[in-house]
Amino acid sequence: MDKFADIEAFTAVVEAGTFSAAGERLSVAKSVVSRRISQLERRLGSQLLHRTTRRLALTDTGKNFYQRAVQILADLDDAEQSVTEETIELRGSLKLAAPLSFGLRHLSDAITDFLNEHPAIELNLDLNDRNINLVEEGFDMAVRIGELQDSTLVARRLGAVRNMTCASRAYLERHGEPKHPDELHHHIGLHYSNINYKQQWRYQTPEGKTIYAQPQIRIRANNGEALAAAASAGLGITRGPSFILGSYIKEGSLVTILNEYQRAAVGIYAVYPPGRLIPRRIKVFSDFLAGRYGDHPYWDDGLRTA
Repeated sequence: MDKFADIEAFTAVVEAGTFSAAGERLSVAKSVVSRRISQLERRLGSQLLHRTTRRLALTDTGKNFYQRAVQILADLDDAEQSVTEETIELRGSLKLAAPLSFGLRHLSDAITDFLNEHPAIELNLDLNDRNINLVEEGFDMAVRIGELQDSTLVARRLGAVRNMTCASRAYLERHGEPKHPDELHHHIGLHYSNINYKQQWRYQTPEGKTIYAQPQIRIRANNGEALAAAASAGLGITRGPSFILGSYIKEGSLVTILNEYQRAAVGIYAVYPPGRLIPRRIKVFSDFLAGRYGDHPYWDDGLRTA
């Protein structure tokens, strides 16, 4: 009886969502996965999964066991690689979450290059602007941008992102250009709905005073690309990261305003679940991204940033 094989099957079912998908991931038959889960539950004397014809769901016991199981497998993998890291190539799975726009614009190419360097790595990538729960959803790592809200997570800084306020020339010709954040209450704002009002429309004077602007919000969206496109079409003023807005500025469809009132850059972070060893492949991937981005990232080349 292979306890680790049973645990591996259980985590694969949780992460893949079905016995069939877990079997494909582990390169075994669906029946083998089902048998391993059953013998694991018998050995533990507790049900881990609710099984219905439509879906699988974790029991409360299953949720607790899953968190421990992921840690056990990560620790085993890290222990094995620490012994043989000089002689064996980097291998294993990497379950990664990242914001949608950053993922499409700047992470995808980095991942491609990393996987070409390390062909034995398997990737499971979730691009989504929602706040992922790394522990409950079984992620090895997430890329997060801005102020970190969860102090329990282990974090490593990968680089910096500068925020900019932009509008199209057509909009500014119609409505005038605001010279101070207080003037934004006369203007139309395009708001990123995944952060609160004060977070997005917060400015800082050269003397260090914080100003909360109050534009008239016309569009709310949970994706910065949609807001940048709306701003370039002349629908209002947007405020967002240079890794999105930079390309619009360089092509001339947006211009920056209120440059002297921009806040300092915020961080790009790799965050990891607490309470477990970070596998070597995750550390190497984080190092790779830090080398790719840094505090003077390539997307800021040629931009006026604060």
